[in-house]
Amino acid sequence: MCRTVDLHQAVLARNDEHAVDLRRHLADRGIAEVNLLSSPGSGKTALLELLLAGAVRRGVPAAAVTADLATENDAGRLAAAGAPVKQVLTDGLCHLEAGMLRRHLEGWLPDGTRLLFVENVGNLVCPASYDLGETLRIVLGSVTEGEDKPLKYPTAFGLANLVIITKTDIAEAVDFDEAAFRRHVQQVNPGVPVLRTSARTATGADAVLDTVLAAADGAPVHQPPLARTHQQHMHRHDHGAHDGHEDHHHPAGLPG
Repeated sequence: MCRTVDLHQAVLARNDEHAVDLRRHLADRGIAEVNLLSSPGSGKTALLELLLAGAVRRGVPAAAVTADLATENDAGRLAAAGAPVKQVLTDGLCHLEAGMLRRHLEGWLPDGTRLLFVENVGNLVCPASYDLGETLRIVLGSVTEGEDKPLKYPTAFGLANLVIITKTDIAEAVDFDEAAFRRHVQQVNPGVPVLRTSARTATGADAVLDTVLAAADGAPVHQPPLARTHQQHMHRHDHGAHDGHEDHHHPAGLPG
């Protein structure tokens, strides 16, 4: 068990090193990266279509990387917005890693890009632990998934800089209790902003893009309290490794 934890810790530590390098590389080029996480079917691609189209309409140079285990369907949809899009096939891997993302960006990311949207693999478990060098981490939850989603996936929602409720146009039809959802979000991530969107009606997309652009321009973003706890766990594990002591804490990564 301890050996498995140590191996996982080493993988995450290596990813964090790559994330630091990627964050510095993007900052040097004036690029803000937005990491989008959600479960499958939450409406992540539909919202990203609106965000890319909105950026193009405002004259903001934007690009997107979309990751899936298989198929290039999402890249085809997103390219219609008129922004550069690249599909990454993970060949079964349930998440993107910083080093992998950096390799796919090299030689492709256009000069002058201001915003880089990364649509992570549809999954609220593995991607939550991997820093991708992002400026802003956004976690989506749709009204069709239930009010307790933040409690079921506390790491994903707990490390978000912004939470978005999607498909709000059908909230009444599916009996979604938004007040309960918001309470649960605040329970795992006190103070995190929560925005409402509907891709079908285009409601809320401009507000999300405004928030992204503000972060890109250096406005403060929400710092999840859970991130500090994870930093302490990493610190304790590092000391244990140097002192010859075992640490049985399950490892977790940190957001940017």
